[in-house]
Amino acid sequence: MGPGQKQMVFCCAEQWMGGQLYHMEPWGEGLKLSEGRTTGCCCMAAVDSGENGFRWGRAVVEAILPRDTALRVYAWASDTRRWGDWADLDEGIRAAEGDPRVSLAEVFGPPAAESGDFYLKCRGRYLWLMLELAATGGETPEIRRLRLWMGGDHMSQYLPAVYQGDDFTYRFLSIFDSMFADMERAIDELPGRIDCDNAEGELLRYLAGWVCVEGGGTAEELRERIRTALRDYESSCTVEGVRRNIRRLTGREAILLEPAQISPNRPECRDPALFRRLYGEDPCRVFALLPEKTFSSRQEQKDFQREMEALLPAGVSLQAVQLEQCIQLDWHTYLGINSRVGGYTPAALDEQVPIHYDTTIGGADHESC
Repeated sequence: MGPGQKQMVFCCAEQWMGGQLYHMEPWGEGLKLSEGRTTGCCCMAAVDSGENGFRWGRAVVEAILPRDTALRVYAWASDTRRWGDWADLDEGIRAAEGDPRVSLAEVFGPPAAESGDFYLKCRGRYLWLMLELAATGGETPEIRRLRLWMGGDHMSQYLPAVYQGDDFTYRFLSIFDSMFADMERAIDELPGRIDCDNAEGELLRYLAGWVCVEGGGTAEELRERIRTALRDYESSCTVEGVRRNIRRLTGREAILLEPAQISPNRPECRDPALFRRLYGEDPCRVFALLPEKTFSSRQEQKDFQREMEALLPAGVSLQAVQLEQCIQLDWHTYLGINSRVGGYTPAALDEQVPIHYDTTIGGADHESC
């Protein structure tokens, strides 16, 4: 915004509560209809310009208006706070019983606007505004903030003096003055808009794409990933980086088995043949052991594998294996009679076979006892 523009902004609950609310209530820093209501209004307290005969200009009500909702704005200005039998219009509004729109119909007259951006055609030191919301559908409208232009540079000031006092010229140039003021404000706010701490919705996801952060998640999760994008990228090819990506995609902690840990050619490997059946001999395959029910379907597991392939170093593959919880008994257990529970069943880890509860991974040294 240009340095000559002066505004008054209403954007907190305390400012709204200074007036009279009817079937409306504060919502965050704005206003919304009360639960179960289809219409409501907010009669704002007087705005004092400090100048008699002040010419009010542009007003902008920033609101969320879904389908089948409407916003109406009523305005009245005067150099005195008195109205009729009321010594102070604010006190009269607060003392009004029932729907204040009935008692204020004569004060405000027809709506000043039925949109959020309009020009006030009134003069006076004090300005009263009434904001009305209506909803006929299932969604609720919401008022975020109100901006009042209190003065500053205007295009008409750069015309010869003979044109500066003309009301039509002033209102006509206000259209273009508003356009340029909005452009200047958007340019000034650009650094803040592209800040991930302030961005929302599509803009936040767009900013995330700048640092190659993809996927869903809440807004705060995306912001955290943007903040750590460089550090995460530098460690993405490490064991911790792979484990972090698995945690992000599944919400579970994985046990990673690297080729060096499960190689059947290690001197301490007691059963090379079994390890070859379980893990194979691919030196570029990593196994991720995950808790049971990590994936609700085979398709979900395939989607996980596909996403992980894009995050792994070139030439490295990952195989996810879901483990199953079980109660492990010793080889001789008292079950009413002394009986041997059973032996072991070796299984190969591949894309089709999970590790069952009766599977033992290891050698067969117990059979020689």
